[in-house]
Amino acid sequence: MEISKGDLVESLAGHDRGDWFFVVDCDGTYAAVADGKCRKLFHPKRKKLKHVRLIARTDCLSAQRLRAGGEVLDSELRRDLARLRHQNQSHNQGG
Repeated sequence: MEISKGDLVESLAGHDRGDWFFVVDCDGTYAAVADGKCRKLFHPKRKKLKHVRLIARTDCLSAQRLRAGGEVLDSELRRDLARLRHQNQSHNQGG
């Protein structure tokens, strides 16, 4: 599955390995990713696509706005990432 704008990805390499991000932009070789905390929307991190793993193509509000080209706040990214991470942990623990 190809990574595109609004997708949820996990970093596989670098000092941010294991962190989750939303894809803000993607050009086929690089993905610009942001989490709203360490990497804000006005200065996303450029990562090679081989250094990220697609977690989900989610329909949360932040992802929908990113895909539509609408305005997204860093606080919205943080909120949605925390919720999705919590859901993933609960799912993996069987609860």
